[in-house]
Amino acid sequence: MKLFYSDTFVLPLPRDHRFPIVKYAMLRERAAAERLGELIVADAADDRDILRVHTADYLHRMTTGAMSDREMRQIGFPWSLQLVERSRRSVGATIAACRAAVTGDGLAASLAGGTHHAFADHGEGYCVFNDSVIAARVLQAERRVRRVVIIDGDVHQGNGSAAILANDDTIFSFSIHGAKNYPFRKERSDLDIALEDGTGDTAYLTAFEAGLHQAIEQSRADLAIYLAGADPYEDDRLGRLKLTKAGLLERDRMVFDACRSSGIPVAITMAGGYARDIADTVDIHIATLRLAASMAG
Repeated sequence: MKLFYSDTFVLPLPRDHRFPIVKYAMLRERAAAERLGELIVADAADDRDILRVHTADYLHRMTTGAMSDREMRQIGFPWSLQLVERSRRSVGATIAACRAAVTGDGLAASLAGGTHHAFADHGEGYCVFNDSVIAARVLQAERRVRRVVIIDGDVHQGNGSAAILANDDTIFSFSIHGAKNYPFRKERSDLDIALEDGTGDTAYLTAFEAGLHQAIEQSRADLAIYLAGADPYEDDRLGRLKLTKAGLLERDRMVFDACRSSGIPVAITMAGGYARDIADTVDIHIATLRLAASMAG
């Protein structure tokens, strides 16, 4: 299984910043130690790729540093050339994972990605460019796939993806998320399942399984992009859905089993994870990758 990474392109953040940027290097190191796949540094997404989703004005202002303070506060990161490069590399990793999944073992992963809060004309919620939608459209433009399903297991609704895809019937967006969690103004995905705080494993997995099968059936997809968010975890600072590690692993198993049964290759992205102990987030992501590696080929 091929694993694409971008953490070596360092994103400089203030010492007290809330975003757990170190988790990506920790994840790559664990994946290497466990020999979970072939680790490959991601190429950067170019302007042509990004413009398949984002407006030329937004891309120009982001890449030249002409963003306002308010816009950067909405994203949650200070602007820097390193932020732009890291964001391009993260998108490139998801594109590469999609290509590898379609042409290789049926499963591949980006060790970052899941930046589903990025809209066509702005970013928010730690998301600069929308890697999933960009990757889907790149694969479509290359005629590798016709239809794509985005299976979004992050605890936060993929509002940027939903807005971008509102009039695109070739990419199906399925988001299962906390009803009262960020973003507080939800967009309309092709399929949304909004759950109450404290839902727990049993109710979550019942709802997820039904939504997953509906998304696969309705999308008629040639490729799945799976946002394997770790943030529904019970000790996540931002999650609140109260899933256990075992519950999250069962969610992953459902995705891989259902897609394999339907003959759909899967590109995995890590999406969110903000556990009080960052090692828990890394453990959850590693469990996802370990399961995928056991099923690849």
